[in-house]
Amino acid sequence: MKVVIPDDYQHVVQGLDCFSRLRDFEVEVYHDSVASMDTLVARFASADALVLTRERTCIDDALLARLPRLKLISQTGKVAAHIDVAACHRRGVAIAEGTGSPVAPAELTWTLIMAAMRGLVPAVNAMQQGRWQVNIGDCLAGKTLGIWGFGKIGRRLARYAEAFDMEVLVWGREDSRRAAGELGLGVAASKAEFFTACDVLSLHLRLNADTRGLVHYEDLIRMKTDALFVNTSRAELVEPGALQQALQLGRPGRAALDVYEQEPVIDAGYWALKMDKVLCSPHLGYVERAGYELYFDAAFSNVVQFFAGRPANIINPQVRT
Repeated sequence: MKVVIPDDYQHVVQGLDCFSRLRDFEVEVYHDSVASMDTLVARFASADALVLTRERTCIDDALLARLPRLKLISQTGKVAAHIDVAACHRRGVAIAEGTGSPVAPAELTWTLIMAAMRGLVPAVNAMQQGRWQVNIGDCLAGKTLGIWGFGKIGRRLARYAEAFDMEVLVWGREDSRRAAGELGLGVAASKAEFFTACDVLSLHLRLNADTRGLVHYEDLIRMKTDALFVNTSRAELVEPGALQQALQLGRPGRAALDVYEQEPVIDAGYWALKMDKVLCSPHLGYVERAGYELYFDAAFSNVVQFFAGRPANIINPQVRT
């Protein structure tokens, strides 16, 4: 049986401890990002299984139609919009979901918040260029952190914020607001109040049909001129063009981003990279060694169990044979 692993940008998958789970399989790993349908077909045509790193490769019906040998897609983490689940069902391709952890994305979010608020990156860059103390930053103590989405990541951020003497204000679905209130955290009375009150506002929502484009330009321009907007979840949560337009107006005054509409971002002229008040990282939220071991161990285990006749974590079990 052959397993193909695309999009190993950092050349790390084969060095993971869990890679040994695939010792009885023929494995081919690719390290670049490819959008060409013909190239994907050439690479995947001989695969019995694909192991996908998060959402880096889109699997749609047109691609599946040209992969008659494919039996399994083993997803690191949860399945999202990059896989056409209905097309997989029609074509008899099983999809196995993995697991994940909130630790790495929560820590990355907090890193971006601290770096952006203190203006750390431009200060460090200036020092490397022989310039000393070129800017002035802001502390977190006494400020309000807004958390939209009070799941596992949002809850960790609330604990971090309290350790830094910040106030926490939560917005989200009714159950999120209720859970935050039960923990004694602040709960915004409305979305408008939420955007107006926060000094730092961080999104922690899953992308789906209900949340796509949920943040509008009209929401963003309610923010303070020195507020920080943070998105380490999904770029598509924000209405297209809204953040760029709002930042140009100066409300919010700054942003920290780990996710983008089209990835990877390799164009130095990308709008966010050209704005001094925007801190960009290349979707590093889950990119951490312990997290990778967790993600890929689950994905590789699903491959082994599937071809041993003991399929597990299949989200479309009706296609199993």
